[in-house]
Amino acid sequence: MGWLSKFIYKKVLGWQLAGNVTMSKDTIKKAVIIGAPHTSWHDFYIALLMRQVIGIKSNFVAKKELFKWPFKYYFKAIGGAPLDRRPGQNKVEAIAKLFETREEFRLALSPEGTRMKVVEWKTGFYYIAKKANVPIIMFTFDFEHKQNKISEPFFPTEDLEADFKYMRSFFEGVKGKVPALS
Repeated sequence: MGWLSKFIYKKVLGWQLAGNVTMSKDTIKKAVIIGAPHTSWHDFYIALLMRQVIGIKSNFVAKKELFKWPFKYYFKAIGGAPLDRRPGQNKVEAIAKLFETREEFRLALSPEGTRMKVVEWKTGFYYIAKKANVPIIMFTFDFEHKQNKISEPFFPTEDLEADFKYMRSFFEGVKGKVPALS
């Protein structure tokens, strides 16, 4: 499957990797991976192809109701983990526990939390990384240059404001599929 993904990603779609492209499944077994700007459903398949090209498995969380027939097996096969999203649940705690119970878990998500234009990122991914004591790895959805740039692992400090400034600087100038939402 890897050769087909590489062919589609590089030759058919014309995408390329930049930055920390040597990251492998043996290098980082646990991390929070954030991809931005998230402006389109196209980001999903680009990310799936990219992870095949790199050779790592990444995971995502979705409401537990999605993990029923007929999608249950598909979502689990591509790295999905069900999450109870009822009110009153501490989602940061629940997701951090997933890191404890698995030997390998790389949670991929969007810091914006939506495909709409946002001024401020959500903070959940940051607190999940801190609680689970795992690094944050950033990657871009740069549709203008057809490039996924991958950062070195970054461990959050005690200074949320400085950390967010650093992380947001990684995405400066990157244009998503829908530039008006970037």
